[in-house]
Parts: sequence; C-alpha cells; structure tokens
Amino acid sequence: MELRQLRYFVTVAEELNFGRAAERLHIAGPSLSQQIKALERDLKVQLFDRDRRSVALTPAGTALLPDARSLVRQSDELRRRALNLGTDDPVRIGCVNWCPVDWSERAAGVATLRVDTWVMPSHAQAARVADGTLDLAICWVQGADLQALDLHARLVGVDRLYALCPGTDNAPVRAKDTVVLVDTDTASWSSWNRYAEQFAADTGARVMRTDDGGVTGPTFFEHVRRLGRSVLNNPKGQNDSESSDLVRRPVTDPVPLWTWSLVWRRGEDRESVLAVVDAFSRDVGDLGVGAAGVWLPADDPYRRAHHGGQ
Repeated sequence: MELRQLRYFVTVAEELNFGRAAERLHIAGPSLSQQIKALERDLKVQLFDRDRRSVALTPAGTALLPDARSLVRQSDELRRRALNLGTDDPVRIGCVNWCPVDWSERAAGVATLRVDTWVMPSHAQAARVADGTLDLAICWVQGADLQALDLHARLVGVDRLYALCPGTDNAPVRAKDTVVLVDTDTASWSSWNRYAEQFAADTGARVMRTDDGGVTGPTFFEHVRRLGRSVLNNPKGQNDSESSDLVRRPVTDPVPLWTWSLVWRRGEDRESVLAVVDAFSRDVGDLGVGAAGVWLPADDPYRRAHHGGQ
C-alpha cells in the first residue's frame, strides 16, 4: 500500500466518478483505476461498487475513508515540517492560459503557492522565471529557449488544436487545407508565430499575416468569416465560445498539439520550489505527445523525448 494510493482513494471517494477524479489528480483514467485495484488487493477489501454508470463506496470503503483522510493529512503535515516550509517564502508561479484547476490542492502540504495575476505571453513568463521574478511558470517553450534561459521543463498539459470555419460542416480537415494567422506584434505573439510558421512549413498550411491582434478573440472570428476557410485556433482561445455561424473542425494528417511546460531555473535549490514541481508533474504521463499522427515543432522538448531526438 502506498500513500499516493490512499490519496487517490480519497479523491475518488469525494468525486464518486473516476473521470473527474483523474482530471483532478492530473493522471490518466486507466492508471487511476489500476492504482485503486492495487490498493484493494493490498487491503483485501473492495472499496467501491462500480459499473459503467455509477461509482459508490462499499461499507468497507466508507469505514476506511476517515482513516485514509487522516493519513493523507498527517503525511502533508509531516512533509511540510520536514522541508521546513512553514517559514519559507511563498512559491511564485505564473501562467499564460492553461493551468491546473486545483492549484492550491496540489500544493497542499508542499508549499505556500502565490499565483501571479500578471498574465503574459509564454516567452515573457519563461524570461521572468530566468530573471528570478517568478519561481515557476506554465508556458510554451522549445529546446532553444530552455538552453538560452538556463531552465528545466516538465510536461504538465497539452492542447489539441482545432480549426474554426464558417458554416455547419464539422468534418475533420487536413492540416494542409487550413490557414494559420500570424501577427506582426511579436512582443505579444512571438511563441504563437513560431509555432504557426513551423506548422505551415511542415504541413503546407497557408500563412496569413495580420497586425490587429486577431489571432484570437472576436477579431479572430471576423477573420475566419472573411476568409471563409478553416483557420487553426490559437491555444489562448482553446475554450472560447464561438458564434453560432462558426463550427469547430478536428485537424488531421497530422494532429497539431500545443504543449504546456512547467519551467524552473537550473540549479534551483529551494526545496519548496522543487516540491511543487514534483506535485504538479507527478503521474502526468506523455498526454498523447508520443502517439502516431501528431505534430509538434521540431525543437519541442517532448517531441525529442519521444522520437529519439528526431
């Protein structure tokens, strides 16, 4: 029996849904299910009654839940004391768009987390970590960025980009038949421009340049209408609501993935910062970046990790 399995048990018991619990824990659903089964084997009791539609605690699970919660709390407190984090400065973390929905829960028992409210582009957030303004940031980086800024990175999230087009046809569209918008304002859109131009060069997608910030938001929607084509979405607008006259279309051949990295300084020696890195990246897995048929820029650190440096 492992402490993390007890933490998983408590989370599933609170959610009574393996999918939501897996999202909250930032692990794959099958991995969570396997860990719960392993815990049940070790304890020699069934903790949950589950079928395709519902999950419920068994009497044994209900009886063990208070003790499991207590052990998890004690472990968190022990870790806090062992790391002497009670008097440590808060860990400062920034993000661009994607971030965990459970910041404080993931940092509980590890560090006091101060989420920076100054939302800036990926390249700016990475630079703020390098100069010490932030301890950590969740942003898009490439291998050259990590080398130049002397940073480490771990994968913590992935967005599967789609295309937006006028009409009602939501059939998949091939990458070469899409349009990508790049903006002349490199201070704001440096990372996106690099990604978009590499995507176009590798797939044959068409590049359109703009100077109005219209790579996302309402102005982006207007560009889509004017072009009358399938236009690759920017990850900043990944969860935006579109007008009823626009439709999302999956992009294939290949599927464009945008990776989110947790970055920190090389040589970082604060235990609290390293503990947060571990808490945020533990059990994340590859999030599909190693799958066949996906596209990542050539210098993406996770493409190199899964494709032997190719």
